[in-house]
Amino acid sequence: METNSVSSLLLFFCIFLVMGSQLISGSVTYDNKAVIINGQRRILLSGSIHYPRSTPDMWEDLILKAKNAGLDVIDTYVFWNVHEPSPGNYNFEGRYDLVRFVKTVQKLGLYVHLRVGPYVCAEWNFGGFPVWLKYVPGISFRTDNEPFKIENEYGAQRRALGAAGEAYMNWAAKMAVGLDTGVPWVMCKDDEAPDPVINAFSEFGGPILQRPVQDLAFAVARFIQKGGSFINYYMFHGGTNFGRTAGGPFVTTSYDYDAPIDEYGLIREPKYGHLKELHKAIKLCEHALVSSDPTVTSLGSSQEAHVFSSGDGSCAAFLANFNSTSAARVLFNNKHYNLPPWSISILPDCKNAVFNTAKVGTQTSQFQMLPSDSQLHSWETYGEDMTSLEDSSTFAATGLLEQINVTRDSSDYLWYITSIDIGSSESFLRGGQKPTLTVNSRGHALHVFINGQLAGSAYGTRENTRFTFTGPVNLQVGTNKISLLSIAMGLPNNGVHFENWNVGVLGRVELDGLDQGKRDLSRQTWSYKVGLKGEQMNLVSPDKVSSVEWAQASAITQNQQPLRWYKAYFDAPSGDEPLALDMRSMGKGQVWINGQNIGRYWMAYANGNCGVCHYAGTFRATKCQRGCGQPTQRWYHVPRSWLQPTQNLIVLFEELGGDVSKISLVKRTTAGVCANAFEHRPSVANYQIQSTTASKMLHQAKVHLRCAPGQSISAITFASFGTPTGTCGSFRLGNCHAQNSHSVIEKASSS
Repeated sequence: METNSVSSLLLFFCIFLVMGSQLISGSVTYDNKAVIINGQRRILLSGSIHYPRSTPDMWEDLILKAKNAGLDVIDTYVFWNVHEPSPGNYNFEGRYDLVRFVKTVQKLGLYVHLRVGPYVCAEWNFGGFPVWLKYVPGISFRTDNEPFKIENEYGAQRRALGAAGEAYMNWAAKMAVGLDTGVPWVMCKDDEAPDPVINAFSEFGGPILQRPVQDLAFAVARFIQKGGSFINYYMFHGGTNFGRTAGGPFVTTSYDYDAPIDEYGLIREPKYGHLKELHKAIKLCEHALVSSDPTVTSLGSSQEAHVFSSGDGSCAAFLANFNSTSAARVLFNNKHYNLPPWSISILPDCKNAVFNTAKVGTQTSQFQMLPSDSQLHSWETYGEDMTSLEDSSTFAATGLLEQINVTRDSSDYLWYITSIDIGSSESFLRGGQKPTLTVNSRGHALHVFINGQLAGSAYGTRENTRFTFTGPVNLQVGTNKISLLSIAMGLPNNGVHFENWNVGVLGRVELDGLDQGKRDLSRQTWSYKVGLKGEQMNLVSPDKVSSVEWAQASAITQNQQPLRWYKAYFDAPSGDEPLALDMRSMGKGQVWINGQNIGRYWMAYANGNCGVCHYAGTFRATKCQRGCGQPTQRWYHVPRSWLQPTQNLIVLFEELGGDVSKISLVKRTTAGVCANAFEHRPSVANYQIQSTTASKMLHQAKVHLRCAPGQSISAITFASFGTPTGTCGSFRLGNCHAQNSHSVIEKASSS
């Protein structure tokens, strides 16, 4: 049955499907210049918004904000593993309602770039493949494999497989075109693909990665000036990896991605505003851009002009300075232009610069997490019963088994249980050094219990999932139970044949320090138990939460006990600001609200190099980092649509121990806004087209400051007309300063 189900699903590639205000039956094609829609060449600006990473109540607002930023297209994957969790059983409800999402995009007059996959990568669990696909007889992922042929982002895979990958790619292309869908197909991330990737996803234990908007704008403008016409921001809104959807492994629950619209659906400035101005500037050039190939002229050792001209006399120019350290003054069309380092100026009429990628004039917004007026009260706890591990749901086997083959990813957790007999004559029992237990694991995390007591923990990383636990253990005379709780932190989402990568305790398990020397426990009989007792009883459900005896949490919390369930109730906070749980007082686990899984939490502290970030020069993921020495993720998004007015149930499972009394529900709000403005800054708003042949540029410097909806400016903390220095939040007066700056701005903000 599985084989038949698989072979019936031959959707696989990246498809460009036109939806929106125009008729779906309209003509869509392309040539060497652009995508052509109903006979018209278009420059298409696209942004990724993944429907399962937000809630249906958020979709319209997110898409509208993307539209207002100047996007034409919303890009999304189709996530096979959530739509067909088991063969022949489909789910298109709630966050997985793809049809509703596409219709929402259509309602707002945008197109959809539908990337049907089914392989999606996307830092998503198993790359979007359902785990059951791994067990189809004869399966081999991402190859010319009869049971199932699938593809997306195949460049690296094709190179790794050589001739076989090349042949498979040719088959895939012919098959896709042969379907005669009526719209072009797109292959993503092959050799010549552009890279306007924000590239800032986070992993537990790593810093928060950022890409300066000046560099992002530079990458987009550089692609356009080279003749590019269809570009996508991955991501425009990243959202949240709710539940157990995060892949990696070790990818955080937050998928914020440093995107122009943040995880909570709020506009991130200045990134959003600066890109919005870039998009306006590009659209002013659209007719010339799609009418000709660029004429490239050298303006200096690291400076170029790319000029586009149409047959009707329209002209657009991109002036680029590729030097990452020095500004340049260039002569173009008998006029001088100042170009900051690593920047591109856009001239929609080949005369007036309306935008420069390095000159940011939009406001910067600073967010803060403030306590809400809702209290989490009456915390109670229930301990995961260590004495009942070997019940009817366990099974025994000789040796160590691979974790996913046992769990089929039904749970993050798998117990490996064995025992060892200790005689009364052992030397360590008479004051000697305790024996040492060594456990080699293939990932991703491990808690070691000896006779029900936590002996220690160990963790891998995204770069190296293998790790070794080594620690002293307390053994007693008689039979000692060794219980290893192995934890998967999301399944891999890319790599050659990642379906064959192993997880769990697979290396040697060895006890050293006995009178007989080392003892290898790996080959003896082990018992296996999938998941937690609380998972089996579905304690996270409002209907099942009362099926066990809960105890007041206060006394137990003080002891920081591991493997405990906690629950409390709270009322929905007032207002409409986005909400989050502050989990800093906890260790590691998962959390649910009214039965909905918020995701994995882990107070893993970030290691990295959080030095000064500068936009200029080739971008690398390690270039701009923040949050070093802090938890990679402290706050966890709670969608308001998941709440009821009163008696909301929060349940969490804590692996290590923490203080639930310090968990709080917070609101994400704008704390302050600021901006720079300077004379002769290129501005699309100041550009005026007077006729088909005439245009002019106004040169007034303007500052636009806007609070979030429902907020107003309460105070002006800094204002200076002159030569101020610093950045938002840390401005300082320069050598030149107009004394009345503060009063002028204060008066303007109150009018």
